[in-house]
Amino acid sequence: MHCSDVLADAFGRISEGVDQVVDGLDADQLAFRPGDGANSIAWLVWHLTRVQDDHVAAAAGMEQAWTAAGWADQFALPFDASATGYGQTPDEAAKVRVGSGATLLAYHHTVHQRTIRYVHGLDDEDLERVVDESWSPPVTLGVRLVSIIADDLQHLGQAAYVRGLLGAT
Repeated sequence: MHCSDVLADAFGRISEGVDQVVDGLDADQLAFRPGDGANSIAWLVWHLTRVQDDHVAAAAGMEQAWTAAGWADQFALPFDASATGYGQTPDEAAKVRVGSGATLLAYHHTVHQRTIRYVHGLDDEDLERVVDESWSPPVTLGVRLVSIIADDLQHLGQAAYVRGLLGAT
């Protein structure tokens, strides 16, 4: 199995999980927060998708789908277009509301397709390329992609838990 196949499989599992978590939920269910400091499914899925979009676009040297494909305008969130959710307060996270799961899923699917196209073009040598020198040791593309996958899976699990609290299994 080639490295790109492994990466595509991991990102595919994230996308399948997002579909399962969001499927059939209305705007209020997506915005439900189990506590004042907790995150909603809408925020968790938006955030995991924004981080994937931001990090993969940077690694690939392309503009993020969030801005390039007009998703920032469609979501019309009260944040700067560069916001990914990282470091947001609970009050800021609570402002992520979507009219329906369809919009959230459409953005996620756009990012997923771009990610898959990118990782399918990678080989083992590409994974050694340094993409962030601000860390010690510097971060390689392989480490960055695994970090995205790990972060996305954590947030996906949190979203699935919140869905379970809703009784919408």
